[in-house]
Amino acid sequence: QVQLVESGGGLVQAGGSLRLSCAASTLTFTSYAMGWFRQAPGKEREFVAAISRSGGNTYYADSVKGRFTISRDNAKNSVYLQMNSLKPEDTAVYYCAADPSNYYSSNDRLYDYWGQGTQVTVSS
Repeated sequence: QVQLVESGGGLVQAGGSLRLSCAASTLTFTSYAMGWFRQAPGKEREFVAAISRSGGNTYYADSVKGRFTISRDNAKNSVYLQMNSLKPEDTAVYYCAADPSNYYSSNDRLYDYWGQGTQVTVSS
């Protein structure tokens, strides 16, 4: 099994920054595309960002483009989401996910493994 554990969430004021981390427990981490998704209260889960297995390709939702950066460190079996210029509408539970097929897609149905989520709250 692939276990994913997110960390780094918290409370921040609008305009501030947070860095989320996701650690994977598998030796095949380098074979997986990784994605970040989020779910706000009362809303469906939405795509945030994705990165290919090598880190050479990234893909962002329009709502976060220019503010968020996804990266990975395959030597540490970890993927990161740097979030800058945070807005109250960014408030959500953030999940990392792994895709063994390396699609780095916005479609959450293409990801096979999911973390437990970490809460991000942005105050006005």
